[in-house]
Amino acid sequence: MARQADIALRMRSVTKRFGPITAVDGLELDVPAGTCVGLLGPNGAGKSTTMKMLTAQAIADEGELEVLGYRLPGESKQARAECGVVPQLDNLDVTLTVEQNLRVFAWLYRLGRNERGPAVERALEIANLVHRRSTRVDELSGGMRRRLLIARALVHRPRLVLLDEPTVGLDPQVRQELWALIDGLRSEGVSILMSTHYIEEAERLADSVTIMSEGKAIVTGRPADLVAEHAGREVLEVYGPPDRLAEVERTALAGGLRTRRTGTSVAVVGIESANGFDHEGARRPANLEDVFVLLTGEDIE
Repeated sequence: MARQADIALRMRSVTKRFGPITAVDGLELDVPAGTCVGLLGPNGAGKSTTMKMLTAQAIADEGELEVLGYRLPGESKQARAECGVVPQLDNLDVTLTVEQNLRVFAWLYRLGRNERGPAVERALEIANLVHRRSTRVDELSGGMRRRLLIARALVHRPRLVLLDEPTVGLDPQVRQELWALIDGLRSEGVSILMSTHYIEEAERLADSVTIMSEGKAIVTGRPADLVAEHAGREVLEVYGPPDRLAEVERTALAGGLRTRRTGTSVAVVGIESANGFDHEGARRPANLEDVFVLLTGEDIE
């Protein structure tokens, strides 16, 4: 029987080591039921290892993991039965059709014989693949294959969905389609943990985000709150040669302002609070990418 919980996913002081390397270091993470939480971090931050521990592909060395009320790793089988997992790498069976892929997973999730047909139809409709039901996977576009991966994860009506880089490698139009699909899941009360390299994706979809660095959660909160706290309201983008950019950075630092270098420009954050800062440039609203770079010191794709 499914367990009820206000928290769909909880991690407390979770640590995972690979020999001398600590991939996840005392991680604290919550996914409240019915919300979407974004997991951000540069390469090597521990996002993939976190996802592997939640699907019992890796076992934590320390700490407590609870998914939908089940303790991991001891009750990982029960937890997986109520979770949907969308992997970063496409592992669809390319020799089968769209519908056949879904039917296989409906059987693997032990849906009853009379439940499988309706479950497959619902998944096809959610992913907008009804018209492609008889198409072999190797004939689908990249965007359709990503939609099928999501449909496959939803065929058994999971209460929690783990999305590992759900739109990696897709063009902007297809990413927008998948964003709409993820939005629809959340509106139905499905809990979502989404690891992503696209900051605007997390800012657009997530109720809250956790930014990781070197295996630790360095900040957690609503995107708008994190932007207001760490980057203010406005950013001044100044373009020019290196000597001008260096002068802007010196002036900003002297005025107590924070900056981030981006290619041929310097972004001065929290410019609305500046007194006497008179460099010319383009003003824009602060965003979550500014927060990410300020806190981790690294750019993200």
